[in-house]
Amino acid sequence: MAEDDVYTKDGTVDYLGKPANKTETGKWRACPFILGNECCERLAYYGMSTNLVFYFKYRLNQQGATAAKNVSDWSGTCYITPLIGAFVADAYLGRYLTILSFSIVYVIGMTLLTLSASVPGIKPTCYGNDCHPTTGQSAACFVALYLIALGTGGIKPCVSSFGADQFDDADEAEKKHKSSFFNWFYFSINIGALIASSVLVWIQDNVGWGWGFGIPAVAMAIAVVSFFSGTRLYRNQRPGGSPFTRICQVIVASIRKHHVEVPDDKSLLYETVDRESAIQGSRKLDHSNGLRFFDKAATLGESVDLKDSVSSWKLCTVTQVEELKSIIRLLPVWATGIIFSTVYGQMSNYFGLQGSQMNTHVGNSKFQIPPPSLSIFDTLSVIFWVPVYDRIIVPIARKFSGHKNGLTQLQRMGIGLFISIFSMVAAATLEYIRLSMVRRHNYYELEEVPISIFWQVPQYFIIGCAEVFTFIGQLEFFYEQAPDSMRSLCSALSLLTVALGQYLSSLLITIVKKITTRKGGPGWLPNNLNYGHLDYFFWLLVVLSVLNLIAFLVVSKFYTYKKTVGTLR
Repeated sequence: MAEDDVYTKDGTVDYLGKPANKTETGKWRACPFILGNECCERLAYYGMSTNLVFYFKYRLNQQGATAAKNVSDWSGTCYITPLIGAFVADAYLGRYLTILSFSIVYVIGMTLLTLSASVPGIKPTCYGNDCHPTTGQSAACFVALYLIALGTGGIKPCVSSFGADQFDDADEAEKKHKSSFFNWFYFSINIGALIASSVLVWIQDNVGWGWGFGIPAVAMAIAVVSFFSGTRLYRNQRPGGSPFTRICQVIVASIRKHHVEVPDDKSLLYETVDRESAIQGSRKLDHSNGLRFFDKAATLGESVDLKDSVSSWKLCTVTQVEELKSIIRLLPVWATGIIFSTVYGQMSNYFGLQGSQMNTHVGNSKFQIPPPSLSIFDTLSVIFWVPVYDRIIVPIARKFSGHKNGLTQLQRMGIGLFISIFSMVAAATLEYIRLSMVRRHNYYELEEVPISIFWQVPQYFIIGCAEVFTFIGQLEFFYEQAPDSMRSLCSALSLLTVALGQYLSSLLITIVKKITTRKGGPGWLPNNLNYGHLDYFFWLLVVLSVLNLIAFLVVSKFYTYKKTVGTLR
């Protein structure tokens, strides 16, 4: 092997800060530690969050709609804090140290949550099943939850990108494994979720919330150990400085030079003469047409003398301008993920509440299925579809399309958006049938309508299939299309769609309740769903999903992919 081929060419370094040796670091040898970390962290997260709406309702004594809204708000925050973690990783600490430090905050939050559910005086005051928590007891729970939200903010945007960093972008043999990594990364997420939605939900319902939250806390500690164990094998991208500063510099320079004419010859635009980009850890980006106003920032002009030091607030490189263009082009595609996340978010609130008013017994036995445990079928669906997609669909699609990944990332995401519509159709149809039975037999005050909860399985299974296409497609798309020095930030942007989806769900619940109860009736979403019209709410999401798919098809048609120039070594 030639000396130049010994080291990676995408700018990664080893744990000592030296150029990463291909034969000693990265690739699949480093991935088990990252996938193990993700599996345990997701077990902790879902083990704590899957049943949370029922903890709020029965232990914190909240109304059903209030509990669903609080879960949506908290879940949304868990997907906004990644912007903080991504900024810290890209600008200062790098992904490895960011994951490690924020994991400590996560463990502290999980420990406090466990204490708030098990230590007398802190845990909610209950007499049998009648709970009346004090303000302090409720506050302890929410402080713990929002510490967890902060901790997960440093992990979510970095782990998938950190795993992808283990494959050299400049090596075609390694790069082709990157798409497969994202599939198995999401697979590991759902292995953790499988254990959480089955074993841990049962423990919370039948053993106690102290154990139900304590086991996820231990899982999170194991996640930290797993991640730290692979330190010597990791490839690390060096932080490139504040991405927000560079974006602002391009905007300011463009505005200051609004009167300058952009040359038709792109070679006249300013770029460093060195092989490497001026941005540490980033390859140069080729100039693209479109959004030409921002090219003014890289236009030299008559008054600029490169022999003198020129402020970056007056003159930016082509690569810096293309960073901003890449982010702007991502935004329309990014926005179409919000409605999908709203649909996905129903699993943590109204799917569970719908199931709680159905027959939860298994056959004629006394064994009952906790409604949140049905999310296991979403997880099983993902676990089924990931290997099917990776080993069957991709090779077949590759023969027809000629694309190395079978489907482009945008095609994959669009298929997922289409599939998700049918999950809401299934949920709305089931609720219509359930409510018809309620009204036909006057079951309004019946806690469990005699229709099996297992009729919910199709809506869970379909949304799981949609995840494999849309969420994994998003992970890969935002990693690949992000500028090298903004990959954590763009991963955070993809996660932000989940946050906004949760907030949109919360907003829709508030609006629907306000409008449908205006004349004094129970509305669509009363505490006792037998008096409401949850099916109408699901049909509303069907309509929004169809409109969202149409918007996605339009914006994806006009999307321009980024082009890198050269390597870093």
